[in-house]
Amino acid sequence: MEGLHERDVAADPVEQFRAWFAEAGESERQPDAMALATATRDGAPSVRMVLLKSADERGLSFGTNFDSRKGRELDDNPRAAVTFHWVGRHRQVRAEGRVERLPDAESDAIWHARPRGARLAAAASRQSEPVADREALERAYAEVDARFPGENVPRPPSWGGYRLIPDAWEFWQGRDNRLHDRLRYEQDGEGGWRVVRLSP
Repeated sequence: MEGLHERDVAADPVEQFRAWFAEAGESERQPDAMALATATRDGAPSVRMVLLKSADERGLSFGTNFDSRKGRELDDNPRAAVTFHWVGRHRQVRAEGRVERLPDAESDAIWHARPRGARLAAAASRQSEPVADREALERAYAEVDARFPGENVPRPPSWGGYRLIPDAWEFWQGRDNRLHDRLRYEQDGEGGWRVVRLSP
């Protein structure tokens, strides 16, 4: 199995991520799926899958309901971690850092890029809140569908984007006998990055 060597990785972790993400797109069903870990103010963790919307020098962005459990936790404790797991490539990427809300224009762009059905579902759902039964959820969806019959389903004030701004990245390449390669990018204090090899 192909390994991961310091001499072969990009100096910038975003560039390295983009290269691996492009390769994952050739073999993975949903390469943009990432596990997002958040925590309450007192440190109780939770994790769930979300979809990456963009990755650039500013960070990794995703959309959600601000009033959901993850939204509340991010507001109370604005640090998070994500993991991408690309089974076909036997690779993982981890990133951790602070989180900020996206400006309205960027949240609007994420919202309008979603399929109409996904926008209706997000507008109808009080994410993470108890619901009486499936029928109640479907009634709420039908009500929103009737209220906005065309493509223009407005973004609710409770829905928007967040950006994770990593201060560390880790690239994991699986190897035989579980002697895996792990390269961690850490900020060097001078605006750049240093690469550290970790034991598997």
